[in-house]
Parts: sequence; C-alpha cells; structure tokens
Amino acid sequence: MLRILFLLITISCFPACKDDGLDKPPTTNPEDTVELSDTLIIPPLQEMVVYEVNMRAFSDAGTFSGIQSRLDNIQDMGANVIWLMPIYPIGEVKTVNSPYCIRDYRAVNAEYGSLNTLKALVSAAHDRGMAVIIDWVANHTAWDHPWISAHKDWYSQDGNGDIIEPPGTGWTDVAELNYESGSMRQEMIESMLFWIDEAGIDGFRCDAIDFVPDSFWNEALASLKAHTDKDLILLGEGGVLANFEVGFEMNYAWDFKTAIARVFSEGMSAETIISTHKSEYTKVLAGGEKLRYITNHDLYAWETTPIEDFGLKGSVSAFVITSYLGGIPLIYDGQEIGHPTNISFFDKNPINWSLNPDVYDAYKDIMTARAELSAVHYGEMKSYTSKDVVAFKRFTAKQEVLVIVNVRNSLKVFDVPDELANTQWKDVLADTDKTISSSVSLEGLQYLILVRDL
Repeated sequence: MLRILFLLITISCFPACKDDGLDKPPTTNPEDTVELSDTLIIPPLQEMVVYEVNMRAFSDAGTFSGIQSRLDNIQDMGANVIWLMPIYPIGEVKTVNSPYCIRDYRAVNAEYGSLNTLKALVSAAHDRGMAVIIDWVANHTAWDHPWISAHKDWYSQDGNGDIIEPPGTGWTDVAELNYESGSMRQEMIESMLFWIDEAGIDGFRCDAIDFVPDSFWNEALASLKAHTDKDLILLGEGGVLANFEVGFEMNYAWDFKTAIARVFSEGMSAETIISTHKSEYTKVLAGGEKLRYITNHDLYAWETTPIEDFGLKGSVSAFVITSYLGGIPLIYDGQEIGHPTNISFFDKNPINWSLNPDVYDAYKDIMTARAELSAVHYGEMKSYTSKDVVAFKRFTAKQEVLVIVNVRNSLKVFDVPDELANTQWKDVLADTDKTISSSVSLEGLQYLILVRDL
C-alpha cells in the first residue's frame, strides 16, 4: 500500500557555505518561515530501507544542515527512510551528555540547529523521496525537565517519595516516568503530535518500548494514527509479539544479529542464521517486519564494531545476507565505509568519509541491485544453506533471486541442489550471464546475487 503524505512547508535560504569540505545546501535562516508544498509517496513497508543518523558523527558540523549536505550519499545506500537519533535539548543535571536524556520534548537541541533547519532537512529528504522519522524516548526524562518540579506525580517514586531512575538499568542520568498518571500520558501523546504538525516528520522510532506499559502504546499509537492522514512509520525498540499487537509495524531482530555475528566470528554453522530468521518471524504478526542489522548506535558505541564481528570484507558479506534474507534493512552511519573504531553519540565524533571507498561502492551496488528486485521485497524464502555457505532463494511467480554467501575466510565449495543444477541466471553485480552447474566454488567471504525472471 502506498503511504501518501501531504504537507505544507516553504523554504527561504541564504547562499551556500562550507564547514566540512562538502558542498552545502542553501543555509536556512532561523528567523525565516519555512514552508513547502509537496506530495511524498512513502514506500510500502516491505520496500523500506532505514538509515540511522547520529548527528554528532555524521558530519563535521554535527547539524541538520550537515545531514542535508549528504542526502545524496544516504540515497546511495538505497535508503528511503531516515531515522534521526534524539533531536531534543539534553539535560544538564547528573548528565553524561546522552541525547536520550531529554530536557524538553517540544524543542530542538541548538547543537543541531533550529526547528527551521530541521524542516529544511525534512523538506530536502522528501524531495528525494525519503521519509524522516525521529527517535522518541518515552520511558524517562532528564532530571532538569520542567515536569520534575511541576508534576512530581508524573514520575516513579520510592517509599520515601523520591523520584527514581529506571530500576535495574544503571541509567543514573534520567528519571523514570510514572505511567499510572493519565495526565502525563496525554501530555506525552500531545508532544509526539507536535512533531508531526510542526516539522512534518513521518513517524517515530520509539526507544525501549518494553519498559513502557503496552496500554500506553496502544493508546498513543491509536491517537497518532487518528490525528493524521499519514500512514505513519512506527518502529519500536522491542522484541516481542506484543509490540505488533499495540500498533508497531517493526521491531528489533536482536537474536538475528547475535546469530550472524557468532557464525562469522566463532565458526558456528551458517544454518543458525536461517533457523534464527524463521524463529524470529514466529513472533511477528501478519504484515509486520523485523528490523535487520549488523550494527546500530548502541553496538557501534559500546560493544563490537562490524569489523570486530565480521572483518572488513566479511562485514559486507554479512550485510548481503542481512539485507536480502528478509526483514527491513538498517544501515547505521559509518558501517558503509567500514569505520574501524567505536562511534560515540555522547560527544562529537565526526566520521572520516574518505575511508574504504571500495566498501562504500560495494554497499551502493548491493542496495542499488536490491531496489530493483521485487522478489526480495515480496517473495517467499527457501534455504539451501550448509555449514559454511548461506544460500537461499527469494521468489515470486515472476522472479527468483538466488543469494550465495561464503561465511568463511577460505575457499569453500557449495554443492548445488538438484533443482538448481544447470540453471541459467544473471549475476546482478557483474551484469553477466551465469550458469549454475552441480557445484559453485567460492573464494573466502565471496557472495553472489543472481536473478532470473520467470
């Protein structure tokens, strides 16, 4: 189903400037009114590719304008949904400078720009056919959020009446909200609506949704959907069936990421990837999807990098599996150049985009091909995977796509099943015809993406 958005935004601009060596769009004057009239056709869920932006890493400027200057690069990755990490003012009491420590739900962090420069970014993304969603943190606020003094009852409290941090988390910089408060719930919903109305955003990635009662999400998501004609994009950071029952259309594929990393780094059988894929989808309602990734902002900041999990070459091979097997692909800024070290979001940590251009080009080719393969978006999946080679077919009545990936860094021979032996295909990356005989020799970490129309 096409999601159609009508919004009104106008843009007044000043001449371009440069702050990180990249060509810049016209600078939006914070004092001017930003309005735009356009029609955005948001892709169907099955065709979505999400690109996550860490403002503090994505550009030298660390601003919305810095993102706008690289929208073409985001589009190179096949992305049609941009997820902005939290854009709000950050708390200063007990702070660790985390963007997930929110001091005002209805304001823009001046570090990133203004409401007008956010609107300009949304407008420019829409002009390229890309939707924009923003991170929403409903479980907690900063300790200096105005609600702390004005509405103490909106927060969880201990036996002494003291406001508490979320129990068992170690998140000392934030105060847990009390979802027994109906007035707090309503204000939270109104704050979400603010961004739809004032900035033209197209949905939300909601943080730590399993920490918040399902009854709130049921109420909030129903209210959002009733408020607008947009078919909102609703991604939840959760992993259970109930996420879909309350109205989210995507949640996290935590188990899949763990499984694929262990296959590449620990030598676990490649069949684990397929079994985990199938298991995760038993916890998804019809019409829902899993968000599939090899990294995200938490993993890249605090845990392992894709290079540590897969190696540089292997990170591309793992991404092929992740983006073609099923689910909605996520790309986090920096992974498409094989950024070798952790990427912080607690402080500015600009990415050097000149690194590993061959990896960038590989991602671009992989996702350009994927965009044209309807069987990858809508087809069923059949696996031929062995211990060392992931092999599967995505297929519809009109098209078959065969993906073969060597998950080991050494030569492997894939024994082709009888139904595929001696069949003709097109290698979509090499743009050549290819015959699959009774076996396929694969160099270490080599991948093939083959297609045939029926």
